[in-house]
Amino acid sequence: MTLFRPRRSALFMPASNARAIDKARGLASDVVILDLEDSVAPDAKEDARARAVATAREGGFGKRELVIRVNAIDTPWGEADLAAAATSGAHAVLAPKVSDANSVRRYHAALAGGSADMGFWAMIETTRAIFRLEEIAAMAAETRLACLVLGTNDLAKEMGARQSVDRPQFLGMMAMAVAAAKGHGVAILDSVYNAFDDDAGLDHQCRQARDFGFDGKTLIHPRQIDAANRHFAPSPEEVAWAKAAVAAFALPENAEKGAIRIGGEMIERLHLEQAERILTMAQALNF
Repeated sequence: MTLFRPRRSALFMPASNARAIDKARGLASDVVILDLEDSVAPDAKEDARARAVATAREGGFGKRELVIRVNAIDTPWGEADLAAAATSGAHAVLAPKVSDANSVRRYHAALAGGSADMGFWAMIETTRAIFRLEEIAAMAAETRLACLVLGTNDLAKEMGARQSVDRPQFLGMMAMAVAAAKGHGVAILDSVYNAFDDDAGLDHQCRQARDFGFDGKTLIHPRQIDAANRHFAPSPEEVAWAKAAVAAFALPENAEKGAIRIGGEMIERLHLEQAERILTMAQALNF
């Protein structure tokens, strides 16, 4: 059975910043992403790579999922990043600007030296990728692909689009990305919110992403963790509903029924799967 991992909050940390990495071991994020790409200057990338690998091998992150974001495979640092990350002991490797199925195959091949349970995560942040979401997500059947990460900063740059809290320019892409991911059993995380001191804006984007079906949100600052954890966790009401639904369908008199009544609503067996997912999440979070 595949281990269920909550991914409500995924915090990017520059791998070049040793102090920040040490602090990350005590933070409440579900995922820590050691970044070798955007947040690391070219002349610091080799040192950052060495620090990321040493950090992964040292451990100390508890139940947190540890991910290394490498530089793109065609950059001067990409191949060395992948070779180092593959044997680092990190739970997954995140690659930027994955635009098609062939890109997934190339990264999968480059991670051949990694353990069997190491995952591959793909940043969806190019306009080309948006039109290939289905083929990218489908690669989960034959590669390590386990998670998609939406990147609206790079999408906005490529499109010449203006960023906003409501994100009307990206809503269609968000829905398509979630549908592609969930259709192939792949997790999906929402993009970062740049204004890390805007609590209201972050709350809005977390609610929006949760309503769309995202599993969590990538973050750029520790102060954003609590909001993401709160919004992407099941509420007490949802947990109570899920327990009632599972218990009701387990009754002998409901064994052959396709729909039953709980309280004031009718639920079908398709809702039983939703209820079981909620309880799995609640159990993982010790709710």
